Amino acid sequence: MFDEILEKFEGSPSQQAVIRLFLERGFSVNEDGRVVSGGIEIPYTGIARELDVDRRVVDSTTDAILADPDLKRIFTNISSVPSLMDLAPVLDLTVLTIEVAAADEAGIVAEVTGILADHGVSIRQVLSEDPEFTDDPKLYVITDADLSGDLLVEIRDLEYVRRVGF
Repeated sequence: MFDEILEKFEGSPSQQAVIRLFLERGFSVNEDGRVVSGGIEIPYTGIARELDVDRRVVDSTTDAILADPDLKRIFTNISSVPSLMDLAPVLDLTVLTIEVAAADEAGIVAEVTGILADHGVSIRQVLSEDPEFTDDPKLYVITDADLSGDLLVEIRDLEYVRRVGF
């Protein structure tokens, strides 16, 4: 799906950068063509400055989104999810990072969280990167517990896990 979205902006690397930013940050485009996060409007100039593009690139990208029924359906409904990952050091949380060989395989999250539950580890948040949005998707498990070496080895020994780290 991600590739199909980017193909619609094939002739404009700057517009593709805008689309990537919208998807990464969960920015929506409202019916008026304004970029929003929830109900908060994000000025085109701020987006343009972040990407080092002209403000008009952002404007033309939002126009293109609203003109295309498929893109409009996606970008008027996208939303962001708050992440504890960046707050983990401040809140004394542990972020377990798991790299897998086949991220689109069923049951990965269930098996990993099951192992954590079997060890009595409470989970604060689980985030998984979409294999369509990144070449090397990862699973992140945020917990307030210290994780034992035995637990890490058990997860690392799962057949689809390439690497486990913090």
